[in-house]
Amino acid sequence: MRSFMVIYLAMLGIAIGVEIAAGAFIAPVIFFPEKYLGEGVLSHFQSGILMTQVFLKMNLVIGFAALYSIIYEVQVFMMRKNYDFLSFFLSLMIVVGTGLFLYYYTPFIIHAQQLGATETITEAFATMHKQSEWVMKALMVAQFVLFIRRSWLSQK
Repeated sequence: MRSFMVIYLAMLGIAIGVEIAAGAFIAPVIFFPEKYLGEGVLSHFQSGILMTQVFLKMNLVIGFAALYSIIYEVQVFMMRKNYDFLSFFLSLMIVVGTGLFLYYYTPFIIHAQQLGATETITEAFATMHKQSEWVMKALMVAQFVLFIRRSWLSQK
């Protein structure tokens, strides 16, 4: 079971790292290409299309991490070994947040982009995009707290 814990912590760490990289490092470069390439290279809409491709790849990582998390926590619960309600609850939060991001927000954004640039400047799009950012932040917090919690519990 110890090796599954190591894999679990690695998956959470990788997911957190990928999310931080996408939001803090990649997005500012993609959405502000004029800082590096000069004016008129990409429109905001084109930058959004590129960023969506980054998020689609990120979704694979966070989806796998959420799936591994809930499987691990259910297995721990069923074995009654190292069971921790907070860890189980955080894992459920991660599954819900990841599910929202993968199956609600991402498809909405892709659909709006397919309809064209004018669809991505609506109030509805701005609201959904802002909600997706908050869901991602909550997801990262839950993953971080779960990572710390499971690391601490594994030392006992």
